[in-house]
Amino acid sequence: MKHIPHKTIERLSKYRRALLICRSKGKDHIFSHEIAKIQHITPVQVRRDLMLIEYTGTLRKGYKIQELIDLIGDIIDSKEGQRVAIVGIGNLGMSILNYFKDKRPKLAIVAAFDIDPQKIGKKYSEVICYDIEELSKEIKNQNITIAIMTVPSKKSVEISELLVKSGIKGILNYTPRPVNVPPNVFLEEYDMTTSLEKVAFFVKNQKDNESIPNKI
Repeated sequence: MKHIPHKTIERLSKYRRALLICRSKGKDHIFSHEIAKIQHITPVQVRRDLMLIEYTGTLRKGYKIQELIDLIGDIIDSKEGQRVAIVGIGNLGMSILNYFKDKRPKLAIVAAFDIDPQKIGKKYSEVICYDIEELSKEIKNQNITIAIMTVPSKKSVEISELLVKSGIKGILNYTPRPVNVPPNVFLEEYDMTTSLEKVAFFVKNQKDNESIPNKI
């Protein structure tokens, strides 16, 4: 289980989110083609992922939703839970903080950090915003292992280095500037510009194809 590919972990997280929605609607079993339709992938991919985590369903009913939710939770979540800090409480940082509130009991944002004196000491979604100067101390005091960076790009390298020195083991970087971390720190970088350009590329191609007349 420790050697599950990164992309499979991403899909398992998405499967769980879809399964939780299905469960909330009173559904207790689901087939691979139903999961595939929700996630816009193939049923073969779903079955491969679930075989990789050694889970099988039945031909008549498919997969037990609650059982699969629990198994994915056992794989992704830590038993004691993990504590997260968000660095940078601008519009994006506050949106992320509000979104994650009570989403996952085993993954909680417990502290925020900023340099703005008007934000320091205040609570946002019940999370205290600390001065960035207190980052190292609070990470150790609160046993925080994961950080989300939503700082200006010019500060991303400096903040990532500070996080690593403070003992952070995983960083989710929302800044447009890539950063480097040691091998023992897991880094996930999300560039909204790249994602938007990817969507724009496919929309452009679709329009270009539509403008080409059919040849006889």
